[in-house]
Amino acid sequence: MSGKGKGGRGKKSTTSSAKAGLQFPVGRIGRYLKQGKFATRMGAGAPVYLAAVLEYLCAEILELAGNAARDNKKSRIAPRHITLAVKNDEELNKLLGGVTIAGGGVLPNIHSVLLPKKASGGKTLSSASKSQDYWMGSSCGGAGGSIGGRATCAVSSIVGLLQSDVEEVMLLSVCRGSQV
Repeated sequence: MSGKGKGGRGKKSTTSSAKAGLQFPVGRIGRYLKQGKFATRMGAGAPVYLAAVLEYLCAEILELAGNAARDNKKSRIAPRHITLAVKNDEELNKLLGGVTIAGGGVLPNIHSVLLPKKASGGKTLSSASKSQDYWMGSSCGGAGGSIGGRATCAVSSIVGLLQSDVEEVMLLSVCRGSQV
């Protein structure tokens, strides 16, 4: 026997991802960096660092998207959940602000101008307030109305809902044909 044991035959190679403790492929990222001609020379730590950053970003996005999916009572992460996760996180939104995710939709948002007004007592004004009842009455659409036509009067009432009380009084006076 020559003294060569069986220890030398079955030695398994360790990947650079395993050495770095990462899930992302360090060797593949290094190959892409070389093929991309981003620089004439590249250090050995560059692909490891880039793989670690990419892995961290993916883990962060997946964690937030998983939380969004759980909030919506879903067991799978959909593009909608990724969009909600990115847009609701300040730093990720800054990083991925110009990115459009296919099938992601938009954040639910209603402009404050379009919401119903609050009265001084904290109650919302109903669409059947006294001024609106008068406005929709005989002076607008009835006989002798100065605007003419129910559609015009309905549009005027919608405009009155969206404007302040002072402007609403001015519109009422125009609808009646008098000056304030």
